[in-house]
Amino acid sequence: MRNESWIQKLPKIDLHCHLDGSMGIEAVREQLARSEFLLPDDRLKDALQVSENCTSLTEYLKKFELPLKCLQTEKGLKAATLNLLKQAAAENIKYIEIRFAPLLSVNQTLDCRQVIESVVSGLQEGEKRYAVHGGIIVCAMRHHTAEKNIEMLKTARVLLGHGVCALDLAGDESAYPTQMQRELFYKAKQWDMPFTIHSGECGSVENVKEAIELGARRLGHGIALRKSEALIKLCRQKQIGIEMCPSSNLQTKAIDSWHDYPLELFLEKGLLATINTDNRTVSNTSITEELMLVYENMHYNKEVIINLLKNAAEVSFAKDHVKNELLSALHKA
Repeated sequence: MRNESWIQKLPKIDLHCHLDGSMGIEAVREQLARSEFLLPDDRLKDALQVSENCTSLTEYLKKFELPLKCLQTEKGLKAATLNLLKQAAAENIKYIEIRFAPLLSVNQTLDCRQVIESVVSGLQEGEKRYAVHGGIIVCAMRHHTAEKNIEMLKTARVLLGHGVCALDLAGDESAYPTQMQRELFYKAKQWDMPFTIHSGECGSVENVKEAIELGARRLGHGIALRKSEALIKLCRQKQIGIEMCPSSNLQTKAIDSWHDYPLELFLEKGLLATINTDNRTVSNTSITEELMLVYENMHYNKEVIINLLKNAAEVSFAKDHVKNELLSALHKA
């Protein structure tokens, strides 16, 4: 018998959570009501969640097509953000960083500024309504030109500290190496925009190395980091956070099994590893579930689970008073 109650009661943190991949099924149904995109109930769940026998990242990414259609209006963007804050509050998450790609919602009626402000508006209302602190990470996309991504960054930078907390780079790592976006991160440093980078999810240790050299404060997934003792040492020295997402990593075949998961290695080497959801709906998970899976499969005790959450507080892009509040709550847990 599982006993999740003690994890449920912990004050929790989720640093790697995609807005489009975390829209609740009911929220999608509501947004697409009276639309040609709405599927019958028996097909909607299949369109949004991966099956247990998901074979690849390519298959996994197909699940984003439908929720993205919900994020093409100010109302839809705000509603999706509010829904995610509501989900977070239900499992005692005290701080969440929500990431999304603004340029995927820009259209004939919405410019980049309006897109970002809609999500920030949802965040600010959700923080008040559900007593959850949060921040928005804007994702540049690997398949977009550096110039296009820099324009997005310029828009987002105006809102840094006012809802927006950081920049990320997402998309197909193997087809679009991080080095193609160097200019973006040179600009981010010039404009004092902190950033994390999806790195090493699909085995590319070169992308991990590039992210570290560019000055990323965190690595998204970071699985390939296990291939390099030198890079592990560098991450420890620079106190770079590792955003691990167990269920997603298993589903996309970034790892073959729990036996293959580098979390234990990273903790033994003194890295600031954290546990996150990635995509709550696509992966059919929650932060409570992710921590429970780590607890059960890695055979850790409560102290290790709390330390993983403390790592998350330390490497978060939260303001100092929020970090202190989170750490204080975890010390009492």
